[in-house]
Amino acid sequence: MTKRQRMEATTLTDVVAKTTVASNAVEGAVNIATHSGTFHCDEALACGLLKLLPRYADAVIVRTRSPEELAKCEVAVDVGATYEHENQRYDHHQKEFGSTLGDEYKTKLSSAGLVYKHYGWECLEALVGGPGALDDKTMEIIYSKIYRGFVEHVDGIDNGIPAADGAENYRVTTTLSSRVGKLNPDWNEDGSDGVRNDKFKSAMALCMTEFNEVVQGLVHSWLPAREIVVSAMDARHLVDPSGQIIRLDQFCPWSSHMYDIEKELGLEADENTQILYALFADSGGTWRVRAVAENEGSFACRKKLPFCGLRDDALSEASGIKGCVFIHAGGFIGGVESYEGALEMAKLALKA
Repeated sequence: MTKRQRMEATTLTDVVAKTTVASNAVEGAVNIATHSGTFHCDEALACGLLKLLPRYADAVIVRTRSPEELAKCEVAVDVGATYEHENQRYDHHQKEFGSTLGDEYKTKLSSAGLVYKHYGWECLEALVGGPGALDDKTMEIIYSKIYRGFVEHVDGIDNGIPAADGAENYRVTTTLSSRVGKLNPDWNEDGSDGVRNDKFKSAMALCMTEFNEVVQGLVHSWLPAREIVVSAMDARHLVDPSGQIIRLDQFCPWSSHMYDIEKELGLEADENTQILYALFADSGGTWRVRAVAENEGSFACRKKLPFCGLRDDALSEASGIKGCVFIHAGGFIGGVESYEGALEMAKLALKA
């Protein structure tokens, strides 16, 4: 796919910039309703996604809670207390609502997730070059990855679902949802409908710019890396008889693919077959040993490297490996000058 075949960020910005955001439905136009007052990430993303579709590209965004105005709108998101796809109503606030993206998902949808569930495939096609630009299997992968990596946290935050159980070790205050929230007028600023409607366009632009960046990153950087990881997984027993060390011939976004391939091969559930270490050259020509995380997004390793916190000669002396550079204090990564040394370090770690 060439650069010309995908929707550029400037095009998205133009779409949002030309959007009319009003407090009342516009006669003769296609109208998409959402609630007035303080806006949130989920409806900003939901409206932005709908604007990717040709039939809604010129739609007016109507921010209202008036039943009379809602009735004039072809689509309503995050308002109206109704979820009826056949009538294009996508609210999630009603007591009985509990829909997820599918049986394998646990997070209750927000208006963003609802729009993604019903229109996400079309939205992705609009960003990657149109229908048929990517085969169905690839589209299914992208569809799932985008939900897991972008939309789901918007759903979770809007529904008040914590990312993990237990006490927080620190606060995360720079999520997309929090940054959209900060676009609202402060308590001591003009909070009139006109001001909020104008700021809502900025919220849509922020959501769609970042959504597009993630999609393009997956298609043009992450997907091409799969072949490198497949080759590394196929050759894992040549690297070490255990099959638990892989060598990447070229550094790339590897870990997510590795987890997917492990699952496909039935390796992930057995600690005797799952991958524990990945070897790759860094930009300076030395080699890195990366301890594989327990799962995607986790900071905990399946098996840490030994000699945590040691460097240079002290590390070489302790390990018996020439040319050692470092082992991180956290034990998740280390550096050795040569591939042979990195492999020796990984083999020592297996036995530790």
